[in-house]
Amino acid sequence: MPDDGLPVLPELSAALAASAARRAERPIGGGTALLAAAAGYWERRGLATTPERVAAAPGAPALLLALTAALGGDVLVPRPCAAWWAPSARLLGRPAFPVATPAECGGVPDPYALLETVRRVRAEGGDPRLLVLAVADDPTATVAPPELLHETVEAAAGEGLHLVSDETWRDTVHAPHETVLLSPAEMLPDRVTVVTDLAGAFLPAGWPAAVARFPDGARGDALHARVLDILTALDARVAEPVAAAAGYALDEPEPVTTRLAAGVRLHARLARAVHDTVVAAGALARPPQTGRHLYADLGPLRPALAAHGVGDAQELEDFLRTRTGLSAPGGHRFGDDLGALRVRLACAELLGGTDEERARCLLSPEPLELPHVRRALISLRSVFDDLRDDARRWEPPR
Repeated sequence: MPDDGLPVLPELSAALAASAARRAERPIGGGTALLAAAAGYWERRGLATTPERVAAAPGAPALLLALTAALGGDVLVPRPCAAWWAPSARLLGRPAFPVATPAECGGVPDPYALLETVRRVRAEGGDPRLLVLAVADDPTATVAPPELLHETVEAAAGEGLHLVSDETWRDTVHAPHETVLLSPAEMLPDRVTVVTDLAGAFLPAGWPAAVARFPDGARGDALHARVLDILTALDARVAEPVAAAAGYALDEPEPVTTRLAAGVRLHARLARAVHDTVVAAGALARPPQTGRHLYADLGPLRPALAAHGVGDAQELEDFLRTRTGLSAPGGHRFGDDLGALRVRLACAELLGGTDEERARCLLSPEPLELPHVRRALISLRSVFDDLRDDARRWEPPR
């Protein structure tokens, strides 16, 4: 999961430090204060929630693993999808069937492709029961439009699927007043479990904590109980200091909301600059709408990359990491074809190498004009401009 690259908020550090001396273990599924904070967080987003319908775990992968085990059957995921989704199914010995996404966004399957995949899997003897999706998506950094989401949710409901909505990135939407973001739980309240990893917007990646909101009613109660049983078997509890910091963050006091808004603005500007660089070189990329990364298709630059010995996503990952110094996992890590030259570029690493440099980015009215950020962007642009020039030299004469 791409880190925000920013210094830890002092108030978060204080909340964590204040609990560091406590010796008692948090109960499996989260303590009272954390569950109440999570319920309040969802209430403020229009999803009526009580603490009894919430569970916490040390990271979203643990929650997804427990949900997958509790629901049984086969799993469907959009292609591409977050790198941590499919391993939960594989660990349980179940296939994760990829479903194509539409041209305008990632994270949510095309509804017709979903229906076709479900029927094919059933015809082959499979038992699809769970669809994992993300309206605000990692890896593509896009937000699914409401009309597409409605169609996909209706298709999933018609096939009797349970949905896990990964909403880790919903609070990092770059233009929240211009982007309509709906949760599938608003459309299908009795068949959607919402999962949020707090490393998306609120906590450093090294402080693992995530929360899940279960559907109301008997079915949701049974699923909640089964997930808690599995988390107990795994001894998957949130560490006491991290739980205290997570509860503080989910209450959304002013220091947290101010930092979050500033961080989102900063990463939006940086992601746009990276997008401009990539597209100017002739590569393809949807405009980033959320998160702190960019998903790019360098297929149009294949001849130039081939001259550097790059023929698949793994080789592209190695090439870009060496040339740019950035984390650039290839698309194969997100379920895309190995042969496709797709890559997720992490933007946070352009903010500097020290906390002092990163803090300056937060405070500056023109962060992209800071010397260390300008150097990093110029260096990145140089790599992509060279690939563009090489690709032009490889073009056949007209």
